[in-house]
Formats: sequence, C-alpha cells, structure tokens
Amino acid sequence: MELKELIEINNQKRTQLTKENLKYYEDMLVYIRLSFSKSEQETEEVLSELLDHLLIAQEEGKTAKEVFGDDPKQYCKDIIGELPKMITKERIRLFAMAYLYFLAASTFFTGLLTIFIYYIFNKGVLIEEYYIGTVLLKVVLSIPIAFLFLYVVVYYLRWACFKKINKILEFLIVWIYGIIFVGVFMLMIYLIPDLGSVTAIPVYILLLIGIMLYIAARITGAKK
Repeated sequence: MELKELIEINNQKRTQLTKENLKYYEDMLVYIRLSFSKSEQETEEVLSELLDHLLIAQEEGKTAKEVFGDDPKQYCKDIIGELPKMITKERIRLFAMAYLYFLAASTFFTGLLTIFIYYIFNKGVLIEEYYIGTVLLKVVLSIPIAFLFLYVVVYYLRWACFKKINKILEFLIVWIYGIIFVGVFMLMIYLIPDLGSVTAIPVYILLLIGIMLYIAARITGAKK
C-alpha cells in the first residue's frame, strides 16, 4: 500500500477511537512519526498495525493503556528501535523538500509584507535592490539556523508527548521561542554586509519565486 494511502486510512480509522484512546494513540503516533531517521513506509505500516490492534481491543472494552501499558514512551522507543533506517536518498529528498518549503515561505511572505506595508502605510518601495553576494550568503547561513529551529521544535514535540502541559505555559514557551528565532534571523540580516553586484527586483517577482519554490518543494516531496 502506498504511503499516502496508509496515512489517509489511518486518519479515517482514528475517528473510531474513544476520546481517551485517541489521545493515547495520537501521542504515540506523533512520537513515532517524529523519528525522522526511520523509513516512512515502515513507520506508517507499524502505526496502522497498532491502530488496528487498538480498535479490536476497544471493541472488547479495553483501553489503550491496558493494551500498550503504563509507559507508552518506552513502548514507542522499543518500536522505533526495530524500524529500519531511512535510506540516504530519502534523507536527501526530505532535507531538500524542507529547505525548499522554508525558502518558499520566507520569499513569498517577504514580498507579501512589502506590498502590505506599501499600500496600507504608504511606506517602502515596490522595486527592491539586492546585493547578490549578500543574498547568497544569507541563503547559506539560513540552512543551519532553520534546521536548528526545526530540531528544537521536534525535540519539544516529542518531549511534550504523554505529558499534560498547561496551555498558557505552552503558549508562552512557543511565543518566546518564536521571538528568539525571529531575533536570530534579524540579527543575521543586520550583521551581514553588502556584498557583490546590485540588482533591482520588483516585489511581484518575489511572490512568483516563492510560488515556484513551493511547487518545487511539492514535486520533491512527491518523488520516491
């Protein structure tokens, strides 16, 4: 069965779970799926088997806790340890897809924000000047920053699984982390000097580049 089909079937079947069992299973699902070094296909097949097992047990009046035990985190770790590792080609594909999405979002929303400020506040210009060397350096430096950000997000999501976290505290953590992340990017932009030749780019071109990068990311993600 194809990966996309497995995920769709899983999404449909989960609606049959009780509220308690759904929370338990979805924590397991998030924890296991966030093990990026493992084969996606094998991971989804195992998650499907776990869900089928839980649905059968639920019909017999059992809870997820009775089926999988009192330590779901360790249960998930044991499963992850048995999963085959993702092949190098697949890792490169995921890396490229994630980075293309990141570039697409940053480029598109930069253009969108420029248009918004220009027409709403009558500030800025619709044709920006860019230093080629500076842009290339920012693109290169943004790679480790973006993936450090992603690593911390994944680490937090896995840590938060199977825990009851105060929603206000969680919001504050996310807000502070978001401010730090944006601050690091702003600092990078501020510190990098003007390098290379200058070129003028209309803001609508940024929107088109963002859309093209998004399409490229989708195509990269669809390849097997």
